[in-house]
Amino acid sequence: MSEIKSTHLIHHPYQAPKEFESPQAPLFKASTVIFPNVKAMKDRRWQNKSAYTYGLHGTPSTFTLEEKLATLEGGKYCTLMPSGLSALAHVNLAFLISGDHVLVPDNAYSPNISLLKHLMSNYDITFTRYDPMSMADFKAKLSKRTRVVWLEAAGSVTMEFPDVLGLCEATQAHNAAYVHKDRRPSLIALDNTWGAGLAFDAFKLGVDMTVHALTKYPSGGGDVLMGSVVCKDHGIAQALCNAHMFLGTGVGPHDVDAILKGLQSMVLRYEAQDKAARILAQALMQEDAVAEVLHPALPHARGHAHWKAVCVTPQRPEGLAAGIFSVVFKSEYSVDQVEAFCDRLKLFKIGYSWGGPMSLVLPYDITSMREFAAEHLRNRQVVRFCIGLEDTQDLLDDLRQSLKALGSERLL
Repeated sequence: MSEIKSTHLIHHPYQAPKEFESPQAPLFKASTVIFPNVKAMKDRRWQNKSAYTYGLHGTPSTFTLEEKLATLEGGKYCTLMPSGLSALAHVNLAFLISGDHVLVPDNAYSPNISLLKHLMSNYDITFTRYDPMSMADFKAKLSKRTRVVWLEAAGSVTMEFPDVLGLCEATQAHNAAYVHKDRRPSLIALDNTWGAGLAFDAFKLGVDMTVHALTKYPSGGGDVLMGSVVCKDHGIAQALCNAHMFLGTGVGPHDVDAILKGLQSMVLRYEAQDKAARILAQALMQEDAVAEVLHPALPHARGHAHWKAVCVTPQRPEGLAAGIFSVVFKSEYSVDQVEAFCDRLKLFKIGYSWGGPMSLVLPYDITSMREFAAEHLRNRQVVRFCIGLEDTQDLLDDLRQSLKALGSERLL
């Protein structure tokens, strides 16, 4: 090799010692992966995480995160996506073909419904919304063409908790009746972002896949976009890997590093935000302006018994219920009044997402979002609160000052 410095800077012989251990795992960044020889290049396979071929298909950092997330969710295989919505789309693209049918709960994360309506329909894929609180409605809408069944617990914004076990059992019975050599089974995919792999074990209830928006609780900072799909079946995992390869949906190394760090404190943050949310929800129940508080751990909530059945255990008698709830204002309060209430809040910021350190608030028009909106939600203003890590009393005081201007102030 010549003495030209440009070559020496690229091919310098020094290798740092490998014996280095610290609290945080090292971050690996690469697009190109170097092979020792041509045979290794030809023989290596990334799908089973036994080797590295290209940065898009895995590094020590992404493999480590995938293994931790699979353990968190109670699964075996994990695939990373650039966002939670990307993970939802990945499932639809990996398993749906022309002529297939999808069942999606009426209270699902609305971008998933929009994806099915505006994009997947271009490929002759149809979908039907079902009432997640009606087993009869769900069973009636299962068809021989149903390929993917979406579940969500708790439901987006309105927080209904469905009978996840019953819905899985109904789908499995449907498969047993209709699946044969020419008929593919209906796969059950759960959007588990709310549960975060902590509130309940989805795979013990019978789901085939969980989708997790790592943007929320695993990140914890409100500054990272990422998603995951976890499964236990090898065949499903291979289909997800193939779709990942064809679509080229990679994740950034620094984002992976941020999620790995966020996981270390996620349980503590989830529990703290859950505790604070229950205090605030119970206080708001006493308000004159409030018709109802939507929170699955409250005894009056729709699906409370289902939440209790899967989230309450002898080891955790109080259960887990995330840091999110919604408030239904009484019908005499107008849209302008409710939006002004949100604007007056100082600590609660107006913004999407949840799971970060900052508390968030958003008003919703439920009637325009739902086909099966319950009677108590029709023509009512609904406000969702996502609780952060601020002092709970400070959050109560913030709510009090805004409610006072609304003409309602009974918070303890």
